[in-house]
Amino acid sequence: MNEVLPQLSELLFSSVGGVLVESVEVIDTVVQVEARTTAGRAACPGCGCWSGRIHGSYLRFPRDLPTAGKFVVVSLRVRRFVCEEESCERMTFAEQVPGLTRRFGRRTERLRLTLVSVGLALAGRAGARMTDAFKVPVSQNTLLRLIASLPDPATAVPRVVGVDE
Repeated sequence: MNEVLPQLSELLFSSVGGVLVESVEVIDTVVQVEARTTAGRAACPGCGCWSGRIHGSYLRFPRDLPTAGKFVVVSLRVRRFVCEEESCERMTFAEQVPGLTRRFGRRTERLRLTLVSVGLALAGRAGARMTDAFKVPVSQNTLLRLIASLPDPATAVPRVVGVDE
C-alpha cells in the first residue's frame, strides 16, 4: 500500500501543495483518507510574520467530492503555531492549506466550488435534488447561502447615456 500512497496523494490533492497522505481505507461506502500538512512554518493571519514554533495540532474533517460512488472523508492533521511577534494580538493561529481548506470551512475547496456551480445553475430545491444524485446531500438553504457569499459581479461602465424628457 505504501507504493500507492504517492499516487493517491497526486490524485486527491493534485492542486494542493504541502499535504502528505498517510493512509487510505475503504470501509463500505466511505473512503477514509488520513493526511497531514508538511510545511515547517506558517504565516500569522494577524501580522503576517512567519512562525515555526508549534503550539499543538488537531484534526479537521473536511468533506470532499465522492469518488467511485463512495463518500470521501479526509482526516487532516493541521498544526497551531505560536505567533512570535510581541505586538501581534494573536497568540496562536492554525495553519491553513490554500486550495484545500478555508478558515472554519467544513468542505474542501473543490466541493465548495462544485456546490456553487450547482447552486448557480439550478438554485435551491432543484439543486438540492441534484446534489443528492451526486452523493453530496446538502439542503437548498446551503446552496443559497453559498451563492449569497459570492462577490457581486463587476458591472460594465455604460458607453452611452440616454436622457429622456
